[in-house]
Amino acid sequence: MAQTPKVYINGKLFDKPDAKISVYDHGLLYGDGVFEGIRVYSAKVFRLKEHVDRLWDSARHIGLEIPLSREQMVEAVLDTVKANNKIDGYIRLIVTRGAGTLGLDPRKTSDPQIIIIVDDITMYPADLYENGLDIVTAATIRNHPNATNPRIKSLNYLNNILAKMEGIRAGCQEALMLNHKGEVSEATGDNVFIVKRGVLLTPPIDAGILEGITRNAVMELAKQASIPVKEQSLTRHDIYAADECFLTGTAAEVIAVVKCDGRPIGNGKVGPITRQLRERFMQLARS
Repeated sequence: MAQTPKVYINGKLFDKPDAKISVYDHGLLYGDGVFEGIRVYSAKVFRLKEHVDRLWDSARHIGLEIPLSREQMVEAVLDTVKANNKIDGYIRLIVTRGAGTLGLDPRKTSDPQIIIIVDDITMYPADLYENGLDIVTAATIRNHPNATNPRIKSLNYLNNILAKMEGIRAGCQEALMLNHKGEVSEATGDNVFIVKRGVLLTPPIDAGILEGITRNAVMELAKQASIPVKEQSLTRHDIYAADECFLTGTAAEVIAVVKCDGRPIGNGKVGPITRQLRERFMQLARS
């Protein structure tokens, strides 16, 4: 019989059916909070420090005081993984502004909520990792950096959800998002890479992307494999004309894109550099 997941809320563990927060929490009412998605491989949490550091950066940007130290947060995550006996899985680490009155004023909230969920996740069917994804370009653009900066991993993901819905309506699992300048930003939940003449290219931070933990790991692995890596602005033309294309993300890991807007990318099959980097990443994750 499967174990009932244990959910951490403010220092206590609750069975999943009993894990509750106030309906007046501003995380629920207004998306006022931040989160991280983290992977567990072979009972080890992948790059936990980097995720916690990014969580703190997001929280500081929105003026949210996290009521634990970074060291205490790391310990809480590890303890929750252990309590769930999770060998391979996914962690959702959430910090909300806390419960308050109706209205936007964050001064009327109290007791930020720290929630840690440890469970399983399946991003894409297994055959797509072998054969690659078809994607479309969404009409919904990434948030303007002077509005909600995309580098904040906030609880308000409506921007991404609307783009995801466009992809689903087009019969695709994923959609490409452009920024306010019409440049390639990222997919609805993943960073974007292309390969052109043996060089690995990916949009820079100022293209309106979230600086992905998996993105950074893949760039490190490429450099170790003597694959040239460049961060530069990309357009849809670059995607259409690429030799290879793939996405990276905590949940998605590394997955090829073989068609965009009805156009085959390269020969329409998973490319050799994509395969190599996926294999290297999985070795790294499980080492």
